[in-house]
Amino acid sequence: MSANDVAAVAGVVLRDEQGRYLLVQEKLARVYGLWNLPAGKVDEGETLQAAAVREAKEETGFEVELTGEHPLLTAVDENADNRQLNSFKARIVGGILTVQKEEILDAKWLSLSEITALSEAGKIRNPWVINSILKDVEDENSRH
Repeated sequence: MSANDVAAVAGVVLRDEQGRYLLVQEKLARVYGLWNLPAGKVDEGETLQAAAVREAKEETGFEVELTGEHPLLTAVDENADNRQLNSFKARIVGGILTVQKEEILDAKWLSLSEITALSEAGKIRNPWVINSILKDVEDENSRH
């Protein structure tokens, strides 16, 4: 699947050994200070998977590998021309945490309770972020 027909965003859900998730704080004016998954627009002719890997590297400095071919969660962003949002579960395979200064204010590993509190305070960019993380938690719990 590519972005040829539909404006699309691809991002990654990264979890560390302590069960925390990596979120980035946006710098762009219309979403300034809001937290998001490492994610971005899918370029013309690019697959969702390739875009997710590229955006993770650009925004966090981490080289990642997707742990599944299919999105963890797909949603529609009604606030952005019905853009399709796709999250993929991924793991870090290299690099060091380095934020992209042009678009990112900060990046932090946050617990589920911290992310929930940010969401309740209106500090998460889109419900897709928390829903992707909750889907990851649900998938992990169903394996145990």
